[in-house]
Amino acid sequence: MNRFKASKFRHTEARLPRREAWIGGIRAGSITSCGNHVKASCCWIAFNAEAAGVLGIVPLECEDGGKRTVSQLCCHSDVVTDFDFSPFDQLLLATGSADETVKVWRLPESGQDMPGGAGLTLGPGGGPVDMLQFHPTADGVLASGAGKRVTIWDVGRQQPLTALDSHGDQLQSLTWKRDGCLLGTSCKDKKLRIFDPRASPAASQSVPGHENNKDSRLLWMGSSDCLISVGFSQMREREVKLWDTRRFSGAMLTVALDTSPGVSIPLYDADTGLLVLAGKGENLLYCFEVAPTQPALTQVTQCRTEGSTRGLAAVPRLALDVMACEVLRVLQLSDTALVPISYLVPRKSIQDFHEDLFPDCAGTLPATGAQAWWAGDSRQVGRVSLHPARRPTETFTSPVIACTRLHAADTGPTDTGADRSEGSGYSSPSSLASPGSAATSLSASTGPSSGFASSPSQKSLQSILGPSSRFRHTQGRVLHRDTHLTNLRGLSLTTPGECDGFCANHQRVALPLLSAGGQIAILELSKPGRLPDAAVPTIQNGAAVADLSWDPFDPRRLAVAGEDAKIRLWRIPEGGLQETLLEPEAVLRGHTEKIYSIRFHPVASDLLVSSSYDMTVRIWELSSGREALCLRGHTDQIFSLAWSPDGKKLATVSKDGRLRLYEPRRSPQPQQEGPGPEGGRGARLVWVCGGDYLLVSGFDSRSERRILLYQAQALPEGPLSVLGLDVAPSTLLPFYDEDTGVVFLTGKGDTRVFLYEVTPEPPYFLECNSFTSSEPHKGFVFLPKTACEVREVEFARALRLGQSTLEPVAFHVPRVKKEYFQDDIYPPTRVWWEPALSGSAWLAGEDGQQRRASLRPADMTPVSEAPKEAPARKFVPASVYLEEKSDEQKKEELLSAMVARLGNRDDPLPQDSFEGVDEDEWD
Repeated sequence: MNRFKASKFRHTEARLPRREAWIGGIRAGSITSCGNHVKASCCWIAFNAEAAGVLGIVPLECEDGGKRTVSQLCCHSDVVTDFDFSPFDQLLLATGSADETVKVWRLPESGQDMPGGAGLTLGPGGGPVDMLQFHPTADGVLASGAGKRVTIWDVGRQQPLTALDSHGDQLQSLTWKRDGCLLGTSCKDKKLRIFDPRASPAASQSVPGHENNKDSRLLWMGSSDCLISVGFSQMREREVKLWDTRRFSGAMLTVALDTSPGVSIPLYDADTGLLVLAGKGENLLYCFEVAPTQPALTQVTQCRTEGSTRGLAAVPRLALDVMACEVLRVLQLSDTALVPISYLVPRKSIQDFHEDLFPDCAGTLPATGAQAWWAGDSRQVGRVSLHPARRPTETFTSPVIACTRLHAADTGPTDTGADRSEGSGYSSPSSLASPGSAATSLSASTGPSSGFASSPSQKSLQSILGPSSRFRHTQGRVLHRDTHLTNLRGLSLTTPGECDGFCANHQRVALPLLSAGGQIAILELSKPGRLPDAAVPTIQNGAAVADLSWDPFDPRRLAVAGEDAKIRLWRIPEGGLQETLLEPEAVLRGHTEKIYSIRFHPVASDLLVSSSYDMTVRIWELSSGREALCLRGHTDQIFSLAWSPDGKKLATVSKDGRLRLYEPRRSPQPQQEGPGPEGGRGARLVWVCGGDYLLVSGFDSRSERRILLYQAQALPEGPLSVLGLDVAPSTLLPFYDEDTGVVFLTGKGDTRVFLYEVTPEPPYFLECNSFTSSEPHKGFVFLPKTACEVREVEFARALRLGQSTLEPVAFHVPRVKKEYFQDDIYPPTRVWWEPALSGSAWLAGEDGQQRRASLRPADMTPVSEAPKEAPARKFVPASVYLEEKSDEQKKEELLSAMVARLGNRDDPLPQDSFEGVDEDEWD
């Protein structure tokens, strides 16, 4: 577009389809990554599903006007971060994951089953794969970005051609020039870089990009020397910049868009010069025409969609409806649907092919191969016409993967046993259904949230939907106001991140206060209601509270860790605190710096462990008030520590990114070490699955909250599974219910509690219904199992701390026969209030095991012993009546029924009773 000539796209309009044209019945995943979360070829659409490691696959076009069938492709053991279709082979799909591998898949022709395994696997690499893009001219060349490195792969040989390591921080995007010679990247260090991979692994050019290091994207404008970047300014404004590599010292043009916080997803069509921008989490799509020669960025149109954007993709030009003047089509991924949005240019004649709107575009035959391109071959892809009569019909099949049938017979050397053991690659078709359909309901009731509705299949529902948790329908509810403690005043809401914020046992709760001197309020749970406006009796700790914990074997003893490196033991009088306590029962001294956290031993009495800024972990024998053991080996802040259920081992997670496992009575040095969460913002850990596994909550390098599962005896091998949850600033605090295997996860300041059943076999995490509160909670602490009301099938109870209230929250499983004791949910529970041995005996080398007791009330019968009721017949088959009647009776009844449905034909029609209009009234 120039200054004196009107653009042919100036009247372009975005046309939203009717709901019938949406691809509904899906649940999109909330993956935090640099990808677009949805991509399209001329045959298929792929999108991130809700289940980790799973992609949804759906045909681009409907067959015979019917509904599309949504299938699932289980790609990786961890979340799929990015994926890309080959520009030549429309069935070739590459996927990258946080499990550090890249897999290449050959999708089937329409109507066939999805592949049972990856065609080949690249990696693992040095970190989670963040982005992928196929080469635009050479078949079998793929660029992948992980951490600070871009790797160029020869996919056919499964070998890297080169690695580009010039980045100073986390990669945010990469883009090939359409002629395939150069590659551009954007990075968290706020720089844009240009590489010639065949010439040197070092960047040939670099320039400061956007002033804010929040996610930025870079796109090459076809085969020209110009690029488009989108990002944020120093004032957090979203902006678009145009660049020319011939004058790369600064941007040619900078256009500020708005101050919205959503990361922009840009799509650029080099043949029309149209740029579409959409912000994640928003429902507004911008369309611009880009003129780099001016330079100019002119808004053509904008449209507002019904749902918010989770991802965005452009449909290949060869799949456009050119006779309808469709110059661009994008696919918006929302929470529950894929919405195709067409950009049309109005023309008087829609029966002619408008060559000015549809110039020749790149074909689907590659110009060269991987090794030829690496040797210097720079031939370009031939261009083809979009005219329906002249459009090429030949298709290209890449030789990097054999055909699907051959691959099914022989998975090849790259399909490792580990992939098969994780269920990787299993797929099943599922019929498209609306959220309220029976198929969707069946999916929700028989399996975890996988994002797909189910359909009849020869395979069992278990194999189609994957394993499901018996707690998937768990419901959390806040109990009646009569059980609340209200009018809480002066609460300390700034306790360290290593502290849960407050602590509780089955009798009372301890709440740190904001007052000077480390005051702690002790409230009796048996006395709910509104607290008086006057000051309540407190504990005067004498130093700011760093952490606090109740003794599980003595409900009146409270241990408080202070910022003065001392641990004070306080004894609460029988019946509760009636007056201010000034003198502790004992003071433990030994740490030289502020204490992080304290934990009582789960099996032995009078044993306490503490961690400190002096990077030591100390075990105290409370009966004598002495330090019994000192564990060393940490090089940075200790985020969390946890005793194993049998009390023999102690695990820690540290800011240095390491997990450590100690056997304190054998050695002060760690028995094992393994890699922990990447981020240094905080982490927690808890023992699960009978003490054979460790669950760690933390952050990744992009500040996404995630949980990791480790085998306790194989920490150096890294996590078995990683599950990303969301992006939030607070560390997830895990609570594990050992009787049910359910882990509860929430953070201070959150409104949501995540629930997962943890299993020792894949997929390891089975999602359950989460609990959501109306306002953020300042703390969320669980009570002992004996506080649960088993008659209401309640299997966990917590206390939720609000701004000025303390509310009990009950988690229960809906059951029909509540009059029976649900012994499948309530196995014999550990008698946690009785120690198995003394602390001195444990230090001497003895071990003990606590007895178990049933929670069944005396007047309830176990549901397993309930009498089996014969199913009542809901209806009597018609054959019962028909066999008792003669043929003449059957004919007479059939004829009567037909007449009744037709109605009485002698009745007057409604219009016969109308009065009509007099002829004079027409004037």
